[in-house]
Amino acid sequence: MRIIQGLTEFNIEGKSAVAIGKFDGMHLGHRKLIDEILRSREQGILAVIFTFEPSPEAYFAGRTLKGLMSRDEKREAFDKLGIDVLIEFPMNAETVVTPPGLFIKDYLAGRLNAAVIAAGTDISFGDKGAGDAGLLKRMADVYGYRAHIIDKVTFEGKEISSTLIRELLVNGDIDKVAALLDEPYSVSGMVLHGRRLGRELGMPTANIAPPEEKLLPPAGVYYSYSYLDGVKYNSISNIGCKPTVASEQTTGVETYLYDYDGYAYGHKLKVELLGFKRPEMKFESVEALKAQMADDIRAGRQFHKKRQ
Repeated sequence: MRIIQGLTEFNIEGKSAVAIGKFDGMHLGHRKLIDEILRSREQGILAVIFTFEPSPEAYFAGRTLKGLMSRDEKREAFDKLGIDVLIEFPMNAETVVTPPGLFIKDYLAGRLNAAVIAAGTDISFGDKGAGDAGLLKRMADVYGYRAHIIDKVTFEGKEISSTLIRELLVNGDIDKVAALLDEPYSVSGMVLHGRRLGRELGMPTANIAPPEEKLLPPAGVYYSYSYLDGVKYNSISNIGCKPTVASEQTTGVETYLYDYDGYAYGHKLKVELLGFKRPEMKFESVEALKAQMADDIRAGRQFHKKRQ
């Protein structure tokens, strides 16, 4: 997959099918958009994702906002789905005031030579977000592309959106989050050196530090799957700041991988959250923590046994 980032001057060869949006979390609605452009790919047309970096919300807030996917996770997901080109269009003082009609003319129809443009009903782009689905449809005949406006997908009577999923995640409803994403919510990162307390206690764990922009569920212990070096492991994970043994309030993900006895430092670890075990706690002693960890691990084995 070709990635074009930070540029307003770019070109691709041939025709393209473009899906435009923010794409925070690859939920069921996003997948409908992507399926639309991938169908065009069968006709020799490039599948292109046009998104914004930073997101419009983050740009106007003037700070990093936590979302469902980090930039690296988005890139990996698009590549896995078969996208040919990813445009990470820069949001800055110059680009945010682009007239919507000029945005279509210069970028979508012009530089991307779009034969197909797919977007959701709530799409907005250009100066003051005035560009919308109606404008995309009206300009289709002018610039010779087909406009596909995708209706919202619903779940339990509610429209699926990244906003809804973020709310569910913050409230700890990871089962519904998984249903709307069509896969468990995951956190990825490089395995870091920690305090080695787990190894000293006979329960070695792998620690990762989520990127700043990654939204996490409530602190606590979760049943999980972990992917390391292409191998899937049953696991149990703690999200939080480890209050029994750490004075700092840095949030991380600490995972015990069942039946793993290798060297994970410096390797990429992906953790999928499957179910909530208990909230994070501060224990009176390391011995009490060890007893609770042993109980968590036993409960995890039972949880995974039932899923087989």
